[in-house]
Amino acid sequence: MKIPKRLEPLLEDGLIDGVVRQLMSGKEATVFVVHRGDEIRCAKVYKEAHKRSFRQAVDYTENRKTKNSRQARAMAKGSKYGREMQEAAWQSAEVDALYRLAAAGVRVPTPYNFHEGVLLMQLVADADGNAAPRLNDGSFTEDEALAHHRTLIGEVVRMLCAGVVHGDLSEFNILVGADGPVIIDLPQAVDAAGNNHAQAMLARDVNNLRTYFGQFAPSVLDTQYAEEIWALYEHGGLHPEAELTGRFECEMPPVDLDGVMREIDDAREEEAARLLRLQELE
Repeated sequence: MKIPKRLEPLLEDGLIDGVVRQLMSGKEATVFVVHRGDEIRCAKVYKEAHKRSFRQAVDYTENRKTKNSRQARAMAKGSKYGREMQEAAWQSAEVDALYRLAAAGVRVPTPYNFHEGVLLMQLVADADGNAAPRLNDGSFTEDEALAHHRTLIGEVVRMLCAGVVHGDLSEFNILVGADGPVIIDLPQAVDAAGNNHAQAMLARDVNNLRTYFGQFAPSVLDTQYAEEIWALYEHGGLHPEAELTGRFECEMPPVDLDGVMREIDDAREEEAARLLRLQELE
């Protein structure tokens, strides 16, 4: 096919030898199947900000680092340069997360290069060597659903151990590869320790998985992995091989009944004193 303009620099620099076809076009990027020699890869071309429907919500960008104070000031002011820097930071977030997670052994596509706003990475394939389908395109037996759910909960744990929360995980950004699920689409990934919304995002990710797989395996709907995982993380007990139960009991401090009664008695005495003062004024 004709080389898209955004992919021309990769061709000129020898990073790819040609484009096979367009794979998909989403809210934030268009993905192409490309080749370098006999090796098939994919190239994710990020859409420009004004053409992208996914907003850089403050919840996601909170505490993202910039290279220098000038860039930070420009981004805060919203100048043209600042918007360019913000866009670059948004794109590089996925690249950084992919390298970080791949190094931690998380099931994500292997990243190869990031060049001129294009992410070159592994093409996740199915058992026949074709581009792997998304999770939402499949239908599963109860046993398959339980196995995939267990695998993905493990990947969420591994991600969190690497300090990353996906932030937008659902059946729409998980591929079913030849050897199991692979997590994709990470430009909204957040730093677990540096983002105040990380816990809520992790809960949403985990609960999205619960809702989806619960269609095929109803027992999944009764699990509480989000609460269990975060509690272990907060107390330093989370590690990739942690044995999870899917159950969570919130430990509430014992109620001080004597203290509560004292507060009630004090309030009654104060109210009686107030009424007495009112009567004296009359």
